Amino acid sequence: MAETAETQVESGKQAARAERRATRLAKQIGAFSKAHGGAEGQLAYIGQTGTRIVLVGEDGGWGDLVAPSYAIAESATRKAGITMHESFDGEFAAKVHTGPYEWARMAGIQLGGPSNKA
Repeated sequence: MAETAETQVESGKQAARAERRATRLAKQIGAFSKAHGGAEGQLAYIGQTGTRIVLVGEDGGWGDLVAPSYAIAESATRKAGITMHESFDGEFAAKVHTGPYEWARMAGIQLGGPSNKA
């Protein structure tokens, strides 16, 4: 019986920790949304590392956050109240605006181009 009670306590602690993490992520998503005139998102599972929350602002700005699990990422986006997409394509992807920094960075990685100084 004692093991069951300990397991329930530990499970409760993990649930509370996950809830706090989702709340923190939701605040960050909300701040991004506010700074960019609104936001939409997409979740991408990245293995044991967790789940990437890709955010695209109404102004074309973009960013991402990493949640330790898909469930926490879903909870955070639900709390933040943003529109979510199943995939990162079509009209959603077309909203992203990239600048010289991103293009120089992509070229540097792919072609041995300039370093991250654009």
